[in-house]
Amino acid sequence: MLPENVYVFDTTLRDGEQSPGVSLTWEDKLQIAEMLDTVGVDVIEAGSAITSEGERKGIKAIAGAGLRAEICSFARAVTGDVDAALDCDVDSINLVVPVSDLHLERKLKKDREYMIEKTVEVVDYAKSHGLIIELSGEDASRADMEFVKRLFTTAVEAGADRICFCDTVGVMLPERVIEVFQELKSIPVRRSMHAHNDFGLATANGIAALRGGAECVHVTVNGIGERAGNAPLEEFVMITESLYGHPVHIVKEELYHLSKLVSRLTKLPIAHNKAIIGENVFTHESGIHVHAIMSDVTSYEPILPETIGRQRRIVFGKHTGRSSIHQALAELDFTATDEEEDEILRRVKELGDKGVRVTDADLQAITETVLGVSKKPKVQLLDLAVVAGKTAMPTASIRLMIDDKEIVEAGTGNGPVDAAISALRKAMRGMEDIQLVEYHVDAVTGGTSALVEVIIKLSREDRIITARGAHSDIIMASVEAFIDGVNRLYSNH
Repeated sequence: MLPENVYVFDTTLRDGEQSPGVSLTWEDKLQIAEMLDTVGVDVIEAGSAITSEGERKGIKAIAGAGLRAEICSFARAVTGDVDAALDCDVDSINLVVPVSDLHLERKLKKDREYMIEKTVEVVDYAKSHGLIIELSGEDASRADMEFVKRLFTTAVEAGADRICFCDTVGVMLPERVIEVFQELKSIPVRRSMHAHNDFGLATANGIAALRGGAECVHVTVNGIGERAGNAPLEEFVMITESLYGHPVHIVKEELYHLSKLVSRLTKLPIAHNKAIIGENVFTHESGIHVHAIMSDVTSYEPILPETIGRQRRIVFGKHTGRSSIHQALAELDFTATDEEEDEILRRVKELGDKGVRVTDADLQAITETVLGVSKKPKVQLLDLAVVAGKTAMPTASIRLMIDDKEIVEAGTGNGPVDAAISALRKAMRGMEDIQLVEYHVDAVTGGTSALVEVIIKLSREDRIITARGAHSDIIMASVEAFIDGVNRLYSNH
């Protein structure tokens, strides 16, 4: 059903960066490009060279990084765009030309014949300068199909190496995509699909294109891009391999790391229920589910988390069952009777009923209380002061008791929370093995005395723990969560 060789054209650094509010530095772009190359995509569209000096610096850095992937620049049907791409030493251009009458007449104020003539002119120019050319028909899904085929055919005769059919506003149905690519089979070059997700069909349409005869799909990491985004790389790869049983030459074990990198640098959070890479995908709370997974992980997981570089997590709340508690206590090296486990479970459910997210640290605290375990914390907060002004860099001073020794330190940061955590880390010298994996504000109550709940995830060696801090001051909530997590990671039972 699918072509023998499936190619991946990644446009995270071009179409993905066109997400509202996203602006990557050239260093960010290079870091993402290197990771994309590690993952194994075939083409990296590094940006649009005509955009700005900074954009050209990033594209040139990527082109000069010695990556295995083909490095591409977006270009319009303008020779100046081609010149800008050539200055960046790219291998190819993604030559994007409007093909629908809507775009031609209302956006460009031109007709079809003009577009064909201009396309041939720029293809000839780019080809004479040694560039690989992928010709993309913008808004092809709303264009006259006969005109699209004529433009593609003419451009290929002029030297275009590949063609791409673009569903620019995401209005195609998979059935129609298959029909379109069956019609394009007569054009003897590699055919690509560029799908947008306005109706949630981008991934399905990418797969449908392959079924119709395409060999390549345009994707972005996490599906980022204009409006509702593009076909997500991770979804496309895993559906093709897991559901169609067709191999794609992508290093799947690095997909999650790539996803987190792009999310961090673009500052676009990943929805917890996002397919493949969302936080909840391999996270289980329900007692029935957890009990089944302990017997056979495939009972509620279609793929193993390790396949894409992830780990399974069991969380606690009002849906938690006895099996989860028993397993968690074993991992924490606690020994409890059946009655004690029942009491721990009752208290966990009680917190869950109150709408509280029960963290690992909460479970540990509940367990210590029920079992009568008393352990002096390794780190205690004695005092914290933070100064932040309109122009001055925020500064924090902190006083801690660590193993009965009083320590005072100061730190600066990009904001008051960052400054406080910086001071805390400096005071905790000797505990550099503690890594902050995740930080977010989980809940805020209303009113002038709003209660802020901060959830953090810390790791030490091969152990990861979540901890919570709740306070009317977000700085105190953050520091309390951090210290609580550190104490839990260092505690032994």
